[in-house]
Amino acid sequence: MRRDIYTADHEAFRELVRDFVTREVAPFYEEWERAGRMPRRIFEQLGDIGVMGLAIPEEHGGAGTDDYRYNAILQEETSRALVTLGTVRTQLDVILPYFLAYANKEQRERWFPALAAGRLLTAIAMTEPGTGSDLAGIRTTAVRDGDDYVLNGAKTFITGGLLADLVIVVARTATDPDNRRAGLTLLVVEDGMPGFTKGRELDKIGIRVQDTVELAFDDVRVPVANRLGEEGEAFSYLGRNLPQERMTVAVGSVAQSRAALGTTLAYARDRKVFGSVLASFQNTKFELAAVSTEVEAAQAMLDRAIVELVEGRLSGADAARVKLFCTEVQARCVDRCLQLFGGYGYIREYPIARLYADARITRIYAGTSEVMKVIIAKSLNL
Repeated sequence: MRRDIYTADHEAFRELVRDFVTREVAPFYEEWERAGRMPRRIFEQLGDIGVMGLAIPEEHGGAGTDDYRYNAILQEETSRALVTLGTVRTQLDVILPYFLAYANKEQRERWFPALAAGRLLTAIAMTEPGTGSDLAGIRTTAVRDGDDYVLNGAKTFITGGLLADLVIVVARTATDPDNRRAGLTLLVVEDGMPGFTKGRELDKIGIRVQDTVELAFDDVRVPVANRLGEEGEAFSYLGRNLPQERMTVAVGSVAQSRAALGTTLAYARDRKVFGSVLASFQNTKFELAAVSTEVEAAQAMLDRAIVELVEGRLSGADAARVKLFCTEVQARCVDRCLQLFGGYGYIREYPIARLYADARITRIYAGTSEVMKVIIAKSLNL
């Protein structure tokens, strides 16, 4: 179906990204998968062509645009090439909005130029070993001591934590027995601060180019000057960016579903079974027709939501609906596509195997499918 959410400027950006991915990412992707991360130079190269600074104000070296459609194009083009850009998506779509919304003038001058240039990498540390979706249960503490906070605790499943220079840590600075959501604060911990330890890398079944680590904080002294926003307001801050965070997952889900369909179509047209090409069998035609239909339905829903996000009208419940639907579509479509590859679909040499492994996490992170259903049910007064 024809899409009409992009302008000529967006399409020019698409060509820029497509060229970069073709030259600088696709040829080296398998090597990065084995290493479990992208090299830092890629972030700097993306900074050189303006990608890392899209949303950063011009006075700090960025482009000063808050148009999420550019972020969506970045995911669409990497998926088209059957690769990902590791933690770039997390930095631009999930973490940078907190800096943009809550950094003060001094912090902007200190961090923004290097963020725009791709020289400062970031992570956000919310999840703890005993606290997943329930952010109100965070137990990492930060106690005020003069001009510092003394930070203690542990975080896990931290995307991009290994290479991160700046980590936004959600910590408890006060306890209110009547309001578990109160008393949470955002602190920016810098790599190398005494007591800050990057622990083991977690060995995931998918998204292997994206490092995921455990972090520990043992009496880390974090200057008050590194606090983002006001003390005790973190829970409300985290909620405000959730629609975009969930949209980011949905964009990737639809783009990767489309990529799965594309690589399966190419395989079916070439593969011979019982003397005939796989694409000639009725079952193959029916399966791919069904996948194509689901992808187009998800794309239509997603495009509507992208427009609403850009216009500032996307509700939390609608973002949950989009994430739920698009990630469930991804699960079904990638599974059906892999089945058509037969045994080859289980071999990592074929991109469909990677797409299959990568797809499983989308129904878990940024809020599980079950959490999305709770949010949607509340919007129905249930």
